[in-house]
Amino acid sequence: MGVVAGGAYGEEPVDPSEVPVRRTPVLVLAAAMALSPLLSLGGAAASPSSHADHGTNHPGHGAGHGHRHGHDRSVRFATFNASLNRLAPGQLVEDLSTPDNQQARNVAETIQRAAPDVVLVNEFDYDPEAVDLFRENYLEVSQNGARPARYRYAYVAPSNTGVPSGFDLDNDGTVGGGNDALGFGEFEGQYGMVVYSKYPIDTRRARTFQHFLWKDMPGARLPDDASTPAAADFYSGEELAVLPLSSKSHWDLPIKVRGRTIHFLVAHPTPPVFDGPEDRNGMRNADEIRFWGDYVSGGRRASYIRDDRGRRGGLDRHAQFVIAGDLNSDPRDGDSLAGATDQLLDNRRVNTSRTPTSDGAVEASELQGGANQSHVSDPAHDTADFADSTPGNIRADYVLPSRGLRILDSEVFWKTSTDPLYRLTGAYPFPTSDHRLVWVDVRR
Repeated sequence: MGVVAGGAYGEEPVDPSEVPVRRTPVLVLAAAMALSPLLSLGGAAASPSSHADHGTNHPGHGAGHGHRHGHDRSVRFATFNASLNRLAPGQLVEDLSTPDNQQARNVAETIQRAAPDVVLVNEFDYDPEAVDLFRENYLEVSQNGARPARYRYAYVAPSNTGVPSGFDLDNDGTVGGGNDALGFGEFEGQYGMVVYSKYPIDTRRARTFQHFLWKDMPGARLPDDASTPAAADFYSGEELAVLPLSSKSHWDLPIKVRGRTIHFLVAHPTPPVFDGPEDRNGMRNADEIRFWGDYVSGGRRASYIRDDRGRRGGLDRHAQFVIAGDLNSDPRDGDSLAGATDQLLDNRRVNTSRTPTSDGAVEASELQGGANQSHVSDPAHDTADFADSTPGNIRADYVLPSRGLRILDSEVFWKTSTDPLYRLTGAYPFPTSDHRLVWVDVRR
């Protein structure tokens, strides 16, 4: 979701209306598909059109593994839909090229205050140059006295958003525009994502699932055209042959933490709205969430999965992981398909012993009223401040460790109106984002 669009969900179509290297080499992962995932090792990443292997590792700034969380040897994982999406390609790079974009400063300060070791940033338009500009001009610069955040490692890869499908996917009689892209977006890479980490990312074992086809998921919730007798026929066979499951991408990033590996499983499923009675976005959202449930279950349940390099299967059943991202789905409230997040929350491999909370969310729910008054979920769990009429504030953003990781602490960064840091969350029009950063401290 995003502050730019100004609606309940930021991907709402509200109006139809070699790169400079500053100080570090770059490694570009060659993939089997046309577009390659990119790893930026403390420096500018290569351009989206580069497909070759480049560069080597570098000394960077140092890992900065200081444990500021009060838990010795814990690791803090976070997710933040930062609404750093823009209306046109190149605008994000332009905004981040100087250190004075106020929204970007607010995003950076939020990350600095929360101090995660590994953080997923959703709604960060895909542009490898922007990854380093944000790091250099914002994260590594103290914002209002906060300690600079130094992330030696970063990972960015292409997104399905804005990629033309060549088909009339919304069945409105025309081909083109965000609704007919493989994932909603007015240009390629809009609403992308990036991961920053203080710990090394094992790129040789990283897996992306940008191109996995929705139809290849067993029991896929393919939408139905109720005007015909056939089942699950909203999309034609030709359309299903190109339509991926992931509206952006799904990434499995092995993070090397003091000799062991924690798989950071990140995604940003499509909002379950902006469609019709066929509920195509609601169905897709639920299956995008289901994907990680199948993946971490492993074995036969994950045997259908194939990544963008052709490797099959899910995660080893003994592997440790953290699932993170804006899932655009609340367990009990909002517009998503009933039970969508239960596919993760009820998974026996997922640790749900502690749910991140905030006092700010409770205060906002009480003050805003509206749809919040009829909600079933605990407002302390809310992570997104959406329209009061519908859907109200919901839990949209998740950090879910595996059962082999102990949860030591957690929080939703949503401050009350009396807190000095309330200026970072605020009320509509939001100074930073309509989402709140969520973090969880884990230890093996």
